[in-house]
Amino acid sequence: MRVLITSGGTTENIDQVRGITNFATGSLGKRLSERFLMAGHEVILLAGLQAIVPDEQKALTIIRISDVASLSTAMARWLPTSDVVVHSMAVSDYTPTYMTDFDTVAASGDLNSFLAKTNDAGKISSQSDYQVMFLKKTPKVISTIKVINPNVILFGFKLLVDVSKEKLVDVASQSLTKNKADFILANDLTEINASQHHAFLVSQSNSGFVIEESHTKDEIAALIVAKSEETYDKNHSGRNR
Repeated sequence: MRVLITSGGTTENIDQVRGITNFATGSLGKRLSERFLMAGHEVILLAGLQAIVPDEQKALTIIRISDVASLSTAMARWLPTSDVVVHSMAVSDYTPTYMTDFDTVAASGDLNSFLAKTNDAGKISSQSDYQVMFLKKTPKVISTIKVINPNVILFGFKLLVDVSKEKLVDVASQSLTKNKADFILANDLTEINASQHHAFLVSQSNSGFVIEESHTKDEIAALIVAKSEETYDKNHSGRNR
């Protein structure tokens, strides 16, 4: 199988020297890549600029991703020829459009006038004590995956903070349906640390939703590889991977 994995986080530029990013390390994406490679599959890893990645090897292609736009471009390039997508990347929900000092915004009296503005300078001045930043929503990359390749096996991810199992599963179930995913891995930030990564893999069968539990990154990686192979074989009527 050819497996496309997204890992780490995106960085949205404020200007040429500053950006908005997140704390995603890419450690789970690295484990996933290694597991798929060990199982004899080809891996295309779309990794954030700061994400940790596996050592170079023959069946592994690593492509560094900066922002949501570059992720979308890479997805369009590799999705049509992929059998599995594991979309674990922490994608920025918003991107900066314009940043200026507070006094300028307050004096204008018209916030809408700033929505079409962009910062042309290479570096925004840091003279003012307060700055106002305008952000706009980025496209939901996961919603485009099945549009580009309806036959791909899609694993999406949902991260919430300090919620119940019922809430995790409910949100994952909604994402499963909305994005036409085959599996959604739901996890809670409060249950992720160096030795633990508690998560629920949610899928759907004829009799309802199926929930499978994992407690570490290695367990998650092993489960996703197994489910990928099982689903691929089922979809291809037992032909060789």
